[in-house]
Amino acid sequence: MDIVVNEELKAYIDPLTPEEYESLERSILAEGCRDALVLWGDVLVDGHNRYGICQKHGLPFQTVQNTRFQSMEDVHLWMIDQHLGRRSISDFQRGVLALRKREIVAARRSAPPAAPATEEATAAVAETASADHAVPPLEPLDSREALARAARLSSSQVVMIEKIQKQATPELVEAIKAGTISLSAGAAVASLPAQEQVAAAAAGKDELKQAAKRVREAKRKPREEAPADAETPLEQADPSADTVESLRKRVAELTSENTALRKQVANLLNQLLARPGADAPEAEDASAPF
Repeated sequence: MDIVVNEELKAYIDPLTPEEYESLERSILAEGCRDALVLWGDVLVDGHNRYGICQKHGLPFQTVQNTRFQSMEDVHLWMIDQHLGRRSISDFQRGVLALRKREIVAARRSAPPAAPATEEATAAVAETASADHAVPPLEPLDSREALARAARLSSSQVVMIEKIQKQATPELVEAIKAGTISLSAGAAVASLPAQEQVAAAAAGKDELKQAAKRVREAKRKPREEAPADAETPLEQADPSADTVESLRKRVAELTSENTALRKQVANLLNQLLARPGADAPEAEDASAPF
C-alpha cells in the first residue's frame, strides 16, 4: 500500500537531534526496523524517522493499523501520550506536550453534544468502542497539579514552561530546546523585552546566563530594600504607638523632673525659714509629695 506522510503530523512532535537521528539510523542498519509503523488508514502516524531511513536504504518494515482513531484530535492525543511515556524527551518538551493536551481536552469538554446519529452510525460507534478498542476517558487538566502529573514534572516547572510559551521569542525557545540554557534561566530571560531576548540568544550560552542573572538580581533587590523603605520617620510616627522602651525613657524623664522640682521646693522652704519672724511650716506640708 502507499503510505501518506502528513507534514502536519510529522511536525507535531519536535524532530530528533542530528545525533539522535544518526544513532537510530545505525541501529536500523544493524538490526533492521524492529518496531512497526503505526498507520491511520494510509496516513503515517508514528515512525516518520524509521520510515525515512528504511526508504533511504531500501529496508523492509512492518505496519499496524490503530483502529481507535476517529478524528485528527484522537491522533494528536495518542501521539502526545506516546511521547510523554518516553524518557528521551526534555522537561521543556514534556511541558509543551502536556499544554497541547490540555487545550484538546478543554475543547472537547466544552464542545456541544453531537447530533443524534442514525442506527447505522450508532452501530459503527458501538463496534469501535468495544472493549478491545475503547478510548480511555480523558483526565481533565484544569489545574497545574494535574498538568504536572501528566507531564511528570513539578508544578513550578509547569509555571515556567507556561511563561516561556507565552513570552519567549522563537530564538530563546530554540536555545532552551537545544539545552543551551536551563528551564529556570530560560523563564527568567523570557521576562525581558523581545529585542534583549534575541540579542542574548544570538550571543550564546554565557550571555544567556548573564541575562538570567541580571533578571534575578533585579527581582531580588526590591525585596531587600523593602524593609528600609517601610520604616516610618520619627517625625511621622504616631505618638500613641509608643514601644515599651520609649515608655521606660519617658518614665525616667518624669522621675528626673520630679526630683528637680523637689529640690526647688526644698530651697524655697529653706529661704523662708531663714527670714526673721518666719513661722516654720507644718512638717506634713513640707513633706507632702509634689
